[in-house]
Amino acid sequence: MGSHLAERLLKAGQTVTIIDNLSSGQYANIQQLEMNPNFHVVIEDIRNAQVMDRLGSECDVIYHLAAAVGVEKIISQPIDTIEINIGGAEVVLKTARRYRRKVLLASTSEVYGKGVRFPFTEDDDTLMGPTIRNRWSYAATKAIDEFLALAYHKEVGLPVVIFRLFNTVGPRQSGQYGMVLPRFVQAALSGKPIRVYGDGEQSRCFGNVYDVVEAIYGLSESPAAVGQVINIGSQEEVSILELAKRVKARAGSSSEIVFVPYEQAYDSGFEDFRRRVPGISKIQSMIEWEPTTQLDETIDQIIHYYREKMNDGGNIS
Repeated sequence: MGSHLAERLLKAGQTVTIIDNLSSGQYANIQQLEMNPNFHVVIEDIRNAQVMDRLGSECDVIYHLAAAVGVEKIISQPIDTIEINIGGAEVVLKTARRYRRKVLLASTSEVYGKGVRFPFTEDDDTLMGPTIRNRWSYAATKAIDEFLALAYHKEVGLPVVIFRLFNTVGPRQSGQYGMVLPRFVQAALSGKPIRVYGDGEQSRCFGNVYDVVEAIYGLSESPAAVGQVINIGSQEEVSILELAKRVKARAGSSSEIVFVPYEQAYDSGFEDFRRRVPGISKIQSMIEWEPTTQLDETIDQIIHYYREKMNDGGNIS
């Protein structure tokens, strides 16, 4: 997402500096931007307060997208998940306060937890699972990030915008940590089994990264968004099993669709959500945004991206 947002900001005539430790991203995603004199890269952890201080003093707006990503990483690396999410947000917000910079902070639909009222709206209550299930550490840490950002806004007037991302997908996304759509596409193109966790009846809404980036950019330009929490996502709902079938069909793949119990994919007692649907009336009224890319088009974009990687001799697994 960071590479797509950088492209959008450069297109708007802005100067962009990316800071990334490349723990989950790929330098190749931003390599095509290197020739632009308005684009700069710093390979570093956002918890490095000295580096963040320098970068914060030189910018006008901070887009905080850095966090642990992917269910598999959250389950297998809970310490990193907690320390990166909370520690990173703390450094970003302290830096922003020092130089009075606007912050757009990426949060997640995970904070809605086990909510059962659909679609999820920004003022809904949240219900998370027990602390013995580290699957909930991501949701809890991002909720803390939200609380902290809103505290900076209310107490010292820091201009903060919080956007809750629902499943966001598109070209350049890696299936490295279990992200479902690129994982399905990679399997389909390689002729490997497409692994569906659980019974496949759980449903999600997959927002196209180009639509999501337009929403983020629009919020950055909107005075009404300051101090607000705002959902960003598609409302085109699909079951994971249906998603696997659509990927297989659109890729022309002969891959078998297989079911994998959660206990085998993650750990015992893993808890998943049956549905995840965003309410987007708030952002629609605020910046007149709505998603325009259909899921099949998004699937085709990802298939095209990975086919090109294969043609270039790259590893897509």
